[in-house]
Amino acid sequence: MPRSSPGVRRIVAILNFFAEHPHESFTLSDLVRALKLSRATCHGLLTGLVEAGYLYRTSDRGYLLGPALVSIGEVAKAHYSPLKAAQPEMRILADEFDIVCSASFREGTEVVVRERASAVSHLGYSVPRGWRAPLLPQFAGVFFVWSAPDEIETWLDGLSPPPSSSQREAMQTSITMIRRYGFFAAQRSSTASNLQSIEWFFKSAYEEAPLLPIFEIDEHKSYELSWVMAPVLDTNRNTVFVIGVQGFSGQYTGAKILSIGQRIQQACERVTTFIGRGPSKRAD
Repeated sequence: MPRSSPGVRRIVAILNFFAEHPHESFTLSDLVRALKLSRATCHGLLTGLVEAGYLYRTSDRGYLLGPALVSIGEVAKAHYSPLKAAQPEMRILADEFDIVCSASFREGTEVVVRERASAVSHLGYSVPRGWRAPLLPQFAGVFFVWSAPDEIETWLDGLSPPPSSSQREAMQTSITMIRRYGFFAAQRSSTASNLQSIEWFFKSAYEEAPLLPIFEIDEHKSYELSWVMAPVLDTNRNTVFVIGVQGFSGQYTGAKILSIGQRIQQACERVTTFIGRGPSKRAD
């Protein structure tokens, strides 16, 4: 991966330093000492940042964050959206695997699709943006992958109808699986072929459901793959939303599923990095 130039890294270091101390001004000597830059290099960078309006030089030769950063920050904050970072990732995944890629959010006990990208062969796929449905426990682990046990239990206890012991166990097992692999996958069961409606996905009877989680992936075994998904996390490791690919048909080896899952996980990690660099949430 290409690295940024030393000059860019030094400018970023200066701006980050001021952002970490927003109520203070610093002299050239302060910055040289704190950032371990040569005096000549630091002076040249500060001069350029002042000329651009990113820093302001006070009458006592101190430096403050400049007014140009205010407008840039306001624009960035107003248009900051993890989905904007996810959209190009989703487009690449949809075209690469010739499937549908969606970004799904949990809202209470439901899951809602907020964004989607379809390969040409799936343009007629029936799940539109805004589509929502009940979130079943056996598929919910990806939204709770690093949640505290009491938070998971509270959510399970609030479901109606109450989840079966098998569903509760499946959710816990799926969380373990996601922590191990970084993604989650489901396969069609023997009952899936006779069901045409999208509602079959949300049958409550876990043992009879047409889709079942894959808890162990054997590289040499074949699976009737349905979908693969991975979480996008915030800085506290809470799931913000889930990127999933669906629309697979036929048999896939465990090795292929691992490869697909790793690609989705990598895309989610890039969006997670974007979120981690986004605006911090401070209490008013």
